[in-house]
Amino acid sequence: MNPRYELAQILRRYGKDFVRKLNPLKQHQRVLRAIAICRTAELGGHIDRCTNCAYERISYNSCRNRHCPKCQNTNRERWVQARKADLIPCNYFHVVFTLPQELNSFCLKNPKELYNILFQSSKETLTTFANDPKHLGAQLGIIAVLHTWGQNLQLHPHIHLIVPSGGFTKEGKWKSSRSSGQFLFPIKALSMVYRAKFMEKFRSFLQQRQSFLDDQLRSNLYRKSWVVYARRPFAGPDQVIEYLGRYSHKIAISNHRLVSISEGQVAFTWKDYKHGGVRKTMTLDVFEFLRRFCLHILPPKFVKIRHYGFLANRVKQKLKIHQMKSGIIVAKYPRASYIEITRHSLGFDIEQCPCCKTGKMIRVMSFSANAPPEKINDRRNKK
Repeated sequence: MNPRYELAQILRRYGKDFVRKLNPLKQHQRVLRAIAICRTAELGGHIDRCTNCAYERISYNSCRNRHCPKCQNTNRERWVQARKADLIPCNYFHVVFTLPQELNSFCLKNPKELYNILFQSSKETLTTFANDPKHLGAQLGIIAVLHTWGQNLQLHPHIHLIVPSGGFTKEGKWKSSRSSGQFLFPIKALSMVYRAKFMEKFRSFLQQRQSFLDDQLRSNLYRKSWVVYARRPFAGPDQVIEYLGRYSHKIAISNHRLVSISEGQVAFTWKDYKHGGVRKTMTLDVFEFLRRFCLHILPPKFVKIRHYGFLANRVKQKLKIHQMKSGIIVAKYPRASYIEITRHSLGFDIEQCPCCKTGKMIRVMSFSANAPPEKINDRRNKK
C-alpha cells in the first residue's frame, strides 16, 4: 500500500526555505536534494509499453541515496539474500549497545569518529568475553548495524548486533555457548567493560584533538550505567533473516509514519517506549522536523553495516568449512535484478501490465535528466 504522504513532498514544499533559514551542512543539503527529486523528471527515466494492450507508463529514475525512504527495498532484499549464505543452525542473539545522552553533543560535532568508536568498543567488548574460556573460548561472528535515532527523531546513537550462539576455536572447531545457547554473556559485566573500552578510546580521541573531558562530565559518565540490552535468542535462522530485513537498511523515518503535512506542520506516528510502546502522534514545526531528520544523515562513505569475526569477508573460510562438515548446502544464486526482487521478495510484478493484467511491459524509450519525453499522443501521431 502506497503511503499517503512522503518525505519528498515535505522537501519539495519547504526544503529551500529550510536551507535558507537553518543553513545545514553541504552534505546534508545534497542528501535532502536527492530525496526531493527522487523519481521525478529531474533524474530522467523511461517509457514502458504493454505488449498486449499498448498501455504506456512513464517511470522516473530513483536517487538511490541510502537516506531516501523510497530507495531501500531493493538494496535491503539483495543484502538479506546474501546473508542467507552465512547462516548456520544455531540460536542467534540480538544485543544492543547504546550511548549516554551526555555524549550527543560530541556525536553531532564529530559523528564519524564517535560512531567508529561505538563500533569498535561494542565489537571489542563482545570479543573480549568470547575469547575468555570461562565464557566461550572461541571466535565470534558479528553483524553490527548502526542506528542513530529514537522514535521521536531525536539523536539516540546505538548499535544492533546479531551474534550466533557459539564460535570457532583456534583448532577450527565449532563451540557452542553455555546454557545451551539460552544466554550469551552477563549483561552487567558487558556494560562495565563496554563503558571502559569506549571511554578509553574517547579520551584518546580528545587528546589527539588537544581537548580534554570536563571533570563533571567525566564523573557523570563513569557514575551511570551504560545501557546494554540483550533480547531473548532468536529461534533460528529464519527469525534472523526476518530481523535483518526489518533493520538493516532502515532510515530515521519511513513515509508510512507520516500522518499529515499542513500549514508548516508535520505530524507522524511514534512509539513511546517509556510508556509500554504506546503508539502516539507527534506534531512538529516543519523546520524542526527537517532539523531532526538531518541529525541522522551519516558522513559520506561511512559504513553503517559491518561484519566481524568469522562473518567478516576475509575470514569466512572457517564458516564455509563448518557448513560443509555439518551438511549445510548453501545455494549460490546470481545477483538478483530489480525485477526479480520486486517479484519474489516484495510481492508485485513490475513487468505485468497494470491495465490488462496479461501483457508484459517492455521498455520502448529512455530519456535523460530534465528532458521529459514527448507527449505520448504526439509520438503516436508521428508514427
